[in-house]
Amino acid sequence: MDSQLIEIRTGSRETVADLTDEIAAFLRSTGARDGLLHVWVPHATAGLAVIETGAGSDTDLLAALRDLLPADDRWGHRHGSPGHGRDHVLPAIIAPSMSVPVLDGRPALGTWQSVCLVDTNGDNPVRSVRLSFLAG
Repeated sequence: MDSQLIEIRTGSRETVADLTDEIAAFLRSTGARDGLLHVWVPHATAGLAVIETGAGSDTDLLAALRDLLPADDRWGHRHGSPGHGRDHVLPAIIAPSMSVPVLDGRPALGTWQSVCLVDTNGDNPVRSVRLSFLAG
């Protein structure tokens, strides 16, 4: 298995960060052909999604998460920024891991699909993402 930890700068605002270019570079660096790519976010306040980006779906996702998980004082987990408890609930809804088939060295994504890091926690501006490739 080949594995690499990459850093993603998410800044101080909630974001959907497209990881697809980093994933393609990782697969090239391993000489990947066919197999499985596993993507893992080792954080208690971030997750991963396969979603179309650049056409409004990424901002729609963040808006839906604001509706579902408001940044207010309802949360028992209360350290950090106001409403930070919602960030700790996020990985139960947006999973922190996924597996993607790799065919002929490329992730087998649909035309408009991208693998994205979803981060609502503005308290941590840099995130780690573990990419692991298991050859078939």
